[in-house]
Amino acid sequence: MSPKTNLRGFTLVEIMIVVAIIGLLAAVAVPNFLKARTNAQKNSCIANLRLIDSTIQQWALENKKQSTDTYALSDTTLLGYFKGSAMPYCPASGTYSPGSVVAVVPTCSLSSLGHTL
Repeated sequence: MSPKTNLRGFTLVEIMIVVAIIGLLAAVAVPNFLKARTNAQKNSCIANLRLIDSTIQQWALENKKQSTDTYALSDTTLLGYFKGSAMPYCPASGTYSPGSVVAVVPTCSLSSLGHTL
């Protein structure tokens, strides 16, 4: 006589319950993940705008510029103030625009989504 082995697998109902639970968890987690990602992109963009503004203020101070003087973000002397001589970029694919003068803060093209200083 050979020993009896009790080989049993999962029933279809048990597998369906597990799949339903995983689907429910995914339905709750995915929207929260997308919201967190959007919020992180917005906060990073705002930090970049602060960095650009403080860099412009430092450049203006060191070059004896007035608050009414104009500037360009592509100016090579201004780019030298950024790490790697490169402008930061908006992680949500927006574009940064300079203020009209030194006293006006730069803006992001996604300002309607909260990407503002």
